[in-house]
Amino acid sequence: MTTTKKTYRTIGATAAAAIGLALLTGCGGESAALPQGWDKLDTKSLSVGYPGDKGYKEQPAADRAKSNAAVALKEEGGLRTGMVSVQLDFATGVDSAAEAASAAGAGIGLGATRKATEEVRLAGAESAREARRIDYEFTSSGEDRTPAQGTRMTGVVVAGVDSKDVPFAVRINAVKGSLSSKDLDDFVGSITVK
Repeated sequence: MTTTKKTYRTIGATAAAAIGLALLTGCGGESAALPQGWDKLDTKSLSVGYPGDKGYKEQPAADRAKSNAAVALKEEGGLRTGMVSVQLDFATGVDSAAEAASAAGAGIGLGATRKATEEVRLAGAESAREARRIDYEFTSSGEDRTPAQGTRMTGVVVAGVDSKDVPFAVRINAVKGSLSSKDLDDFVGSITVK
């Protein structure tokens, strides 16, 4: 009889743990894991990882543009060779991931070459997990401490709306070849929407 009671308790505890885990993951509240060596930018709408192990450092609020809620920069020889930025509430009348991506895509700039656009699912609040990823390349202007004019750059922007319907655009730009395709995928996979 003792064995049976013990077995039922073990089964009951296992079932309770499984239900608890299902509730946690089912609500979409899980946070994205950061790759080893990465650090995190945190804003009221989302958090995103950046490759601290590759020289990116968070920019103080006093030094960044007002349009950016958070920024991490990589600087080499006085030039900004990489940047991760988060923009919030950057467009009006936007209430879906598709609309946010359209608005963010318009900001990529003339002369940029779009490589791909795809739907992605982010970690975090279930109502805000749908987003769009746009991969693109462009040529550096050589202005404002950017790499020499003509340097090819790689970019990825992820756009959507958070759980309070605030549009966001999370962008990474870097000298082409300095980040691998895995790094760019890890960047997208590191985003947790609130």
